[in-house]
Amino acid sequence: MRRLIPLLALIIAFVLNGSALAQDGGPVVPSDDDVNAIAKQLYCPVCENIPLDVCGTQACAQWRELIREKLSQGWSEPEIKQYFVDQYGDRVLATPPARGLNWLVYLVLPLAIAAGVYILYRALKAWKQPTLLVDSPTSSSSTQTDEYVQRLEEELKKR
Repeated sequence: MRRLIPLLALIIAFVLNGSALAQDGGPVVPSDDDVNAIAKQLYCPVCENIPLDVCGTQACAQWRELIREKLSQGWSEPEIKQYFVDQYGDRVLATPPARGLNWLVYLVLPLAIAAGVYILYRALKAWKQPTLLVDSPTSSSSTQTDEYVQRLEEELKKR
């Protein structure tokens, strides 16, 4: 009986350990949503301005499979994006990094919008204000105009 208890404990330990290993399942296969979440952030290096997730070329299908493979190996999203940048340059990124001249993209557009709003505000403000045209009585052109108008009225009265 003394020998049987350790043997039963050993058998139970192997059975429990075997069932735990069977539940591990091996490598995790990423879903299409996981792959497309990264592929949306990358542009096809072959086609112009087409995101990798919707590009129908064979090359893009292979790159999506490469993303799936990297995800199953445990690579993170930034690591995968950096891999594509190392292979094809910054042009594959949907959002350019804010370094070099690329930072102007993030600065020029808001400044242009702010300048446009300011110009529109000033234009609308100027259009709302009435403009007063006042002739000074001392100017010679206004006295000449008045004389001309008087002569014109006199001629019209005669007829």
